[in-house]
Amino acid sequence: MKIIEVPPGWPLDESTARAVQDELRARVVLDEPGPPPGTGRVTGVDVAYDDERGLVAAAAVVLDAQTLTVIEEATAVGRVAFPYVPGLLAFREVPAVLGALASLTEAPGLIVCDGYGRAHPRRFGLASHLGVLTDLPTMGVAKNPFVFSHADPDPDRGASVPLRAPDGEEVGRALRTQDQVKPVYVSVGHRISLDHACAHTLHLASRYRLPETTRRADRLCRDALADLTR
Repeated sequence: MKIIEVPPGWPLDESTARAVQDELRARVVLDEPGPPPGTGRVTGVDVAYDDERGLVAAAAVVLDAQTLTVIEEATAVGRVAFPYVPGLLAFREVPAVLGALASLTEAPGLIVCDGYGRAHPRRFGLASHLGVLTDLPTMGVAKNPFVFSHADPDPDRGASVPLRAPDGEEVGRALRTQDQVKPVYVSVGHRISLDHACAHTLHLASRYRLPETTRRADRLCRDALADLTR
């Protein structure tokens, strides 16, 4: 498998990356509802790291949004493009994720990231970053909250509570996808509403806590990383 090198001109230090975040954040579209849940295609993206060799494997899995059957899968392996800095993880992952998306022959439709969009200290997590660069509707579904506290949702599937920034802005929701199970953390990335993002998450998580997009992409990127050592 060809290794994707760090793109020329890619930010390599924290101050440059923050400046790029500021520039790209201004291009996020927040006034579109996005595709209706259960329609078209939905693509899960995720990454896995090989820290010893400085590599990151990205996976993109395209599903039929109604039936959740897999239409296409693609992977890419790249050099880790940025040091580990909380709040700037997208700069480590985006080149490999773009490589996986570029390998698809089918249109990805809505992209679901294992991470954050607006629910980010600078309001610009991976889902927003990827959405702006691709101009596709994107959303984030994270396993754990980043820096925002929240009340406990009711125990039933579909219950949610806001994730609020210190200024009171609702930047996402803690959403219960299964009865009596820990919530996931949903936020807007680009060109989708928070209501629709939560509805998509519930549709995609019909059997398990995590969306089917995330479950399949997680397994695929880990398999791609394992293939490098065989």
